[in-house]
Amino acid sequence: MKLRYFIPTLMAVIAAVFTGCSDDKDPTYLDEIRVSQSYVSLPVSGGSATIDVQAAGSWAFSEVPDWLTIAPASGSGNGSVTFSAQAGEGRTAELLLTCDGKTQRINVIQGLATVATATCAEVIAGPDSKSYRVTGTVKSIANTTYGNWYLEDKTGEVYIYGTLDAKGNEKNFSSLGIEVGDELTVEGPKTTYNGTVELVNVTVVKINKSLIKLDSLTVNDIVTPELPLEGGEIVAHLTCKGTGVAVEIPADAQSWLGVVSSTVGTEPTVTFRAAPNAAGDRSTTVVFKTTDGKKDYTAQATIYQEGAIVDANVAEFLDAPVGDGQYRVQGVITKVANASYGNVYIKDFSGETYVYGIGSKGDFEKAGLKVGDIVTLLGKRGEYKGDAQMTGAQLEKTIPVTECTIADFLQKPDDKNTWYMVTGTITSLKGSNGKDNDYGNLYISDGTNELYVYGCYPGWGATGDNRKFFIADNGIEVGDKLTMIGYKDTYKGLVELCGGVCFGFAKANAE
Repeated sequence: MKLRYFIPTLMAVIAAVFTGCSDDKDPTYLDEIRVSQSYVSLPVSGGSATIDVQAAGSWAFSEVPDWLTIAPASGSGNGSVTFSAQAGEGRTAELLLTCDGKTQRINVIQGLATVATATCAEVIAGPDSKSYRVTGTVKSIANTTYGNWYLEDKTGEVYIYGTLDAKGNEKNFSSLGIEVGDELTVEGPKTTYNGTVELVNVTVVKINKSLIKLDSLTVNDIVTPELPLEGGEIVAHLTCKGTGVAVEIPADAQSWLGVVSSTVGTEPTVTFRAAPNAAGDRSTTVVFKTTDGKKDYTAQATIYQEGAIVDANVAEFLDAPVGDGQYRVQGVITKVANASYGNVYIKDFSGETYVYGIGSKGDFEKAGLKVGDIVTLLGKRGEYKGDAQMTGAQLEKTIPVTECTIADFLQKPDDKNTWYMVTGTITSLKGSNGKDNDYGNLYISDGTNELYVYGCYPGWGATGDNRKFFIADNGIEVGDKLTMIGYKDTYKGLVELCGGVCFGFAKANAE
C-alpha cells in the first residue's frame, strides 16, 4: 500500500537536525542547495517561521500536508521561505526540498507528537497529522490485504487506511484474525483524503473478540448469501457466547425482508424470508447483537437478492436511487473520456449520463466503439461526489454508426439496419405554419448535394409526442448546421434519411 504520510517520532525529529538530507555531507552545505536550518518549530497557537534558502538553480517542495502552508513553495536561486500553520498540536511533517537532483529534508513540528486518546467524533474534529488512540467496533472490512476497514463507536465512524501486523509490517492484516464485530483499540496519524477522515497505517493496541460471530448463510442448505428472484428463506448460522441474540434489519429493507424464526443456544440460527423481487438487484446488511451484561457485541451479514432488469431511459435512470438494481439504458455515445476503461457519456432523448467504464479494461477498444455509436448497456445507478453515473456497465448490444458525407449517403443502398452520421446545412424546413413541421422534416445540403431528412428527433429512443417540436424548441432555422444519425430509405424516388436522431447542431449566427 502506498503510504501517503510520514509521522516521525520525537527522537527522529530531533535527530533530523543532524541528518537532514540524503547526502553524507552536512545538510546545510550541499553544493546545489543550502538552508539556514533543517528543523522548523511552529507555535501550538498558530504562527509562522522563516528559513533562508540558497540554491544553484530551480527548487521546489514536495510532500506538503494540508495543514501547512509554504510561501513560496518553489523558486529559483536564493530567497526566504515561510512556514505557517493554524493553531494545532502534535503535528509533524517531513518535507522534501529538491534542486538539481539533490534532496534536502526539512522537518516541521507543531507541538509534541503525542498520541491522544479520542472518540471517533474527536478524531473527525481534530487536526490532520496528529496521532490518535481510539477504541471502537469493526463495522466492515474493505480490504483484507492492507487492512482497510471502518471503526465505529457511539460518536461516529472513522476509516482505517492500512493496519500494521504485530511486527509493524504492512500487507499482513489476515495474521491479526480481525473480524467484523470485534472491538479494537488502535492508534495512528489522522489525515483527510478526498473528504474522508482516515487513520493511516494504524498499530493495533488491543483486540477484544466479539461474543457473536456469523458462521455462514444458507439457502436450501447451500452456503450462499444470495436469494433468488422469487424470494424465499435464508438462514444465518451463528456462534454466540453472550446472552441472547437480537436482530436489526435496516428500515429500507423491512418491506421485503423479515425474520420468521430463530433458535437459541451457543450455535443459534436466524431464518429470514424475502419477498419476490420485481425490481432490480437489492441487498441489505443485517446486524446480530448479544451482550455479556456489561457490553453489547455485534456481527453482521449482507444478504443479496437477484432482481429483474429495469428498462429505463436516461432521465429515469438518473432519478433512480443509488443501489444494486440493474438498469438497461440505450443511448448514443457523445464523448469518450477514457477509451482504455470505456469511460463514456451516453445520451438519449431524455438526457445524458456518465458511464464509469464498460466491461473490463480494454473491452471498449476491442469492441471498436466510438463517438456516435448507439449502445445498450446494463449497469447500476452509482454516484461520485454527488454526480450520477452508471457503474459496472456491461455492453449488451451495439448499433455501429458510420460517418459519411451527403454525397456518399445518397449512393448507399436502402437498409434500415445500417446507420450513418451525416452533417449539412439546413436549406429548407418543410411547412410554413409550424404544424406541418412538428416532427422536423427538412432538407440539408453540403453546397452541392441535398438530402431530405424525414424527421429530426431530439435523441435516441424518442417516441410519440417526445419526437415533436425539437426544431421549434431549439430555435433551429434555415442556415443552421445539423448533424443527424439515421438510416437510408427511398420513398417515391426521393432519398430520405429516416429515424433521424439529432446528434448536434450549430447556429449560423453563433459567435
